[in-house]
Amino acid sequence: MLQECQAKLGYLPKEAMQEIAAFLGIPEVMVYGVATFYNQFRFTPLGRHHTRVCMGTACHMAGGKLVLEALERELSIKIGETSEDGEFSLERVACVGCCMLAPVMLIRDEVYPRMTPFKVEETLIPYKQETQKENQSSETSSTQNSE
Repeated sequence: MLQECQAKLGYLPKEAMQEIAAFLGIPEVMVYGVATFYNQFRFTPLGRHHTRVCMGTACHMAGGKLVLEALERELSIKIGETSEDGEFSLERVACVGCCMLAPVMLIRDEVYPRMTPFKVEETLIPYKQETQKENQSSETSSTQNSE
């Protein structure tokens, strides 16, 4: 049930866990205990540009931790967090199966191979520009609608 809920909503909100507990007739704390035991469950929504850094053996040895630290600095969020504007979230993953391309980063489902801390800022530019364009166009349309 928890997996289905997360698949549908993208995360497990408190209200959903309360409803699951009520449906099963068990205390809410039991549902919460199961959800927090497994690291596959998220309790906050993912950002629109969900960013994952592989930390499998090959990626770790090739500098994955440095890439992850650069992302934390560039996005001003830590692992497991989502940016205030909801655009970016950051996750550390075990292995994405691209060991020959280590270290690897993914944004949405786009794979970025042989990453370095210096490539992080450059890689994020199109995503940040996309967000800026959308914000500008929504501001323009709201200004036009109010006139």
